[in-house]
Amino acid sequence: MKVAKSRLTAQNQVVIPAEIRRRLGLAPGAIIEWDAEGETVIVRRACRYTSGGIHQAIFPDGPPSRRSPGELKEAIRKYMRERHVRR
Repeated sequence: MKVAKSRLTAQNQVVIPAEIRRRLGLAPGAIIEWDAEGETVIVRRACRYTSGGIHQAIFPDGPPSRRSPGELKEAIRKYMRERHVRR
């Protein structure tokens, strides 16, 4: 079953059609695998997670609010004190 077509450029690059990118869940930076079985080539997503997908999972409401360098240093100090406190 033909889904889409692509053309090989003079630089030996190929564009993955939008329909295929959607079906495979590909985003910029995604890695794909090429597998040859006889005369057939199979293209599939190499891993399940892209950096964009991980970022969306960690920050579902968008990026966290910006903090000043002083606030970051104080948060690190607090974390280190709590982590390394002797009990």
